[in-house]
Amino acid sequence: MTAPQQAYIDDFDPIEYLQTYYAAGEGMLLGEWTDFALRYLHETFTIGGVKGDTLLDFGTGPSIYQLLSACEVFDKIIVSDFLEQNRAEFQKWLKKDPDAFDWTHIIKHVCELEGNREDPEKKAEKLRNKVKEVLKCDALKKKPYDPVVVPPVDCLLSCLCLECPCKDIKTLCEVLNNFQSLIKPGGHLLLLSGLNATFYYVGKTYFGALTTRKEELEMTIKVAGYNIEKAVYVPRADKSRMDVADHDTFYFIHARKPL
Repeated sequence: MTAPQQAYIDDFDPIEYLQTYYAAGEGMLLGEWTDFALRYLHETFTIGGVKGDTLLDFGTGPSIYQLLSACEVFDKIIVSDFLEQNRAEFQKWLKKDPDAFDWTHIIKHVCELEGNREDPEKKAEKLRNKVKEVLKCDALKKKPYDPVVVPPVDCLLSCLCLECPCKDIKTLCEVLNNFQSLIKPGGHLLLLSGLNATFYYVGKTYFGALTTRKEELEMTIKVAGYNIEKAVYVPRADKSRMDVADHDTFYFIHARKPL
């Protein structure tokens, strides 16, 4: 059972989240998850040929890592999140607030994936320059950005997000179907998250998650009107912190809206 929206508004602490999952040397998602996500995003935006004018990140949270390879091949990036506190935390990094979370360890990793093209500070600046808007989104609305009108984009990315607002597979299908209006014909949908999850913790706060299974997930994407180009599933090897988040598999799906 997913947590209701009000629970997120009241209880989700982005600083606690970043410390739990991404802090240098101890974050639970460092290593397996970040290696997986950054590798497939890098490949998608290079040999995968996904590029264009605008990328829309749906459910950005307080995180930047999912955008580090995208900033090489898109002219504009729009980030968005339901929670005001997440948008504020992202803005802190965007504006170089001294209290912003330090992403240097992950930026270095992406620079290495890209062949050490540039130092981490140049990479960070490139991303900051590409981010043009930080918007509020609501996955459960038919028009998720209403009243703002977002013109259709070349690529919509959603990372570790949709299992949170969607209470069941039917809702997930409706959300993905609503995304159609945000993507240009022939445009790309990139989804990254975990399978078979039921919960995750931020500090000591419990949040439920929609349990998605491989076959069900792929069928939902197809029913919502997309063609799946690539689907990658990697079992979680390190089970030592299943009490913090209980997903057992990572997934990356690249789908396209038909022309």
